[in-house]
Amino acid sequence: MSTRGFNATGVQEITAAAGVPKGSFYNYFDSKEAFAVAVLTEYWDAVVAEYGAILDQRRTPPLSRIAGYFAGLAEFHERRRYAVGCLIGNMALEVTPTSEDVRIKLAAIYREWSAALASCLREAQEAGDLSAGRDPGQLAVALIDTFEGAVMRAKVERSRAPFDSFERFVLPSLLT
Repeated sequence: MSTRGFNATGVQEITAAAGVPKGSFYNYFDSKEAFAVAVLTEYWDAVVAEYGAILDQRRTPPLSRIAGYFAGLAEFHERRRYAVGCLIGNMALEVTPTSEDVRIKLAAIYREWSAALASCLREAQEAGDLSAGRDPGQLAVALIDTFEGAVMRAKVERSRAPFDSFERFVLPSLLT
């Protein structure tokens, strides 16, 4: 699903990759959309496990944590040669028009992601490193939206340039 997309990946391919009979798929999942929700859960849990701790490193200034967090995510895409993109963004574009369950799961992921960033941004405000007039929640959403755009562009161009632009221009302009 990461490389070919949700719609281009059939249940037969999923079960073959798992080494189980096709009929057993429906013993575990009510539908292919239910499988997509499970895949998104696994993916998000892995992202949080790998990169979430960066936002909680209290010895590092909050804005440096945010920069390090996004740098880590950019390196993740670089290791995959920018070919796959973000499963969250890919599924948002491909599946949400046809699956309410997937849309609801993605909305929950975006809320959780925003909350983690907003918490770190509030710490930056308390430390005096971020203007008190900035709304941490809205700023977190803007960071995610622009980063996801960079992921999509990096996938198209197979280049790190969109991440460099995000790190050099977007982060400094939003985090002042």
